[in-house]
Amino acid sequence: MSPIVTAILVAANLGLIFLLMTAPLGVRTLRVSRLVQMDRQRLWQALWPLGTDAGWSGEILSAESLGDGGMVKTRLSWEGRDGQPIERRIVLEDVEEYSRFSMRVIEDTALDPSFWADYRETTRLVPEGDATRVVLSQTDRYRGVAFLVFRYFAMRRELGKLEIWARTGAYRKGGWFEHPLSQVGFAVLSAFILWPFFGLNLGGLALAAILTSVVALHELGHMAAFRLMGHRRARMIFIPLLGGIAIGGRPYDSRFEVAFVALMGAGFSAFLVPVLMAASVFAGGEGHKLAAALLATLAGCSALFNIANLVPVWKFDGGQVLRQICPGPVVLALASFSLLSAFLALGSRAGFSSGFLLAAGAVFAILSLLTMRSGVKPRHELKPIRAFDRIAMAAALLAVFAIHGYGVLWASARLI
Repeated sequence: MSPIVTAILVAANLGLIFLLMTAPLGVRTLRVSRLVQMDRQRLWQALWPLGTDAGWSGEILSAESLGDGGMVKTRLSWEGRDGQPIERRIVLEDVEEYSRFSMRVIEDTALDPSFWADYRETTRLVPEGDATRVVLSQTDRYRGVAFLVFRYFAMRRELGKLEIWARTGAYRKGGWFEHPLSQVGFAVLSAFILWPFFGLNLGGLALAAILTSVVALHELGHMAAFRLMGHRRARMIFIPLLGGIAIGGRPYDSRFEVAFVALMGAGFSAFLVPVLMAASVFAGGEGHKLAAALLATLAGCSALFNIANLVPVWKFDGGQVLRQICPGPVVLALASFSLLSAFLALGSRAGFSSGFLLAAGAVFAILSLLTMRSGVKPRHELKPIRAFDRIAMAAALLAVFAIHGYGVLWASARLI
């Protein structure tokens, strides 16, 4: 890619990351409505947390009134860090039976109370002939568009499933967005979006497909780590242009778990890169030059992508690992500086210009600033990491960095 195209791609990604994760949006109210073919008394029993059909979706396992003041204790089907149902205390306000109510969350067993400080949810039921219009609204303070968009579509999905339940009496799990075929479609779309940046030819399409495959393999490593850590559910979501993200089935329980899951993205590919390198050498020795070049390109892209994820940026895998294994801010600063220095030295050895490396360093610094403190604070501190686990994760980080670093140098020598 030319420097101008590279700059455009990087600037677009930085802008999208800022808009999705960091842009201060203030307090916003989302509102969705749907006409449901059911009388409002029956719908009230489904939407009112203490109603006889409050468990229609399986989300609310139980609800118990705590007396005056509208305080209610609920148990949810979502898993907490201990694998048990999350418990939540809510306050019900502005109640007009069969017409409307509002809800505030006081605390739950998963998230810090500050997460719910500005949150308020209102449900209204308006009769329209033999049907009822259900109006849901949620108010909260947002930083970044991503969570705002997620909440909007989650509300739309809830109303859609409520309509199906009202019509059939059964709750239908899942949806089209997380369906495997949809995610394959998003991956293909991501490859086609990247294609013009690599040139509108077969070579450019091959590079776009290879990069998409590298992202998929990286997230597959995270998913495998989630499973090994006891997450009964884990899934991967492709986001065109930005890449993909692996999501676990419950909150993290310990610092070791955070470090292990973060490192396994690159760790999984560390097993594949040497295999791809050997396959490329074998194919070249057999006279299959095109196959050898494609395998070498896949190995090089995988090595470069994964080693870039190990850079000590706040939300990158390397930054997450270092924050869990370093015992204090001084050690964290030294480890981050050392890892970044190794990354820049590797780039110089691979043949990247000093200007490119300085620009890359600036991009990583901006990314770290954009994503800093963007995570959700848990209700309780994570379990501390043991000294042996700290040493083991540090050794694994160095090993994964070395394997991918060698892969970058090997690929640059063969392809340039």
